Amino acid sequence: MARKKLIAGNWKMFSLGQSARELAAAVIQITPSDDRVEVTVCPPFPWLATVAEVLKGSRVTLGAQNVHYAKEGAFTGEVSPQMLVDVGCKYAIVAHSERRHGFREPDFFINQKVRSALAAGLHVIFCIGELLAEREANQTDAIIDWQLATGLHKVPADQMSRVVIAYEPVWAIGTGKVASPDQAQTAHLHIRKEIAKLYGEEIAQGVLIQYGGSVKADNAVEILRQPDVDGALVGGASLKVEQFLPIVKAAV
Repeated sequence: MARKKLIAGNWKMFSLGQSARELAAAVIQITPSDDRVEVTVCPPFPWLATVAEVLKGSRVTLGAQNVHYAKEGAFTGEVSPQMLVDVGCKYAIVAHSERRHGFREPDFFINQKVRSALAAGLHVIFCIGELLAEREANQTDAIIDWQLATGLHKVPADQMSRVVIAYEPVWAIGTGKVASPDQAQTAHLHIRKEIAKLYGEEIAQGVLIQYGGSVKADNAVEILRQPDVDGALVGGASLKVEQFLPIVKAAV
């Protein structure tokens, strides 16, 4: 099955209003007119509406870096799926390693977010991945299996077309280390096989699986040419268009 490539820029807690506008405009210019590749940007919450205006009418889609599970309520500091839809988001990132480990978000909470975001009509970039100690203990497959089973618990099969899995080995995020192309392919193939156990082979073959561990210009081509790597969740390299461009080109 021919799957498209999805390149997502996670701007994390960087940019101000003007720089967000400028970066969004620059990403529009480098996005190819090729249906096989989609580019999305995920700015900080304060700039979602600003960036949505810049992206209007372009091929670049909008995503959020996080989402709460509730539609509304007394959840100070949180943002609901419905708010993200209203501001123009297509995607929401859920369970990024910085949320799992930095903010200690538990699996049941992550599952609530995934299900609520999908119910609201969003596409979810659902992040999974192991710590260095877990890889060294040969627990990578077990960690992946647990995170998939808990994060996708009660997600119906007919919503899986709006789920993107982002495999991000935690030991390769912001460390300068990166999984080898073979390591990435091995993990992605395992993920696809596990999704097939949960949902069947047809759905598994259609699910996009991004790689998300320190993707840069110098490793993007080799990683993205792996048969089960369907794009990249890009952090630091998405903040400068000259670094983001080669990654987008590698996906074409």
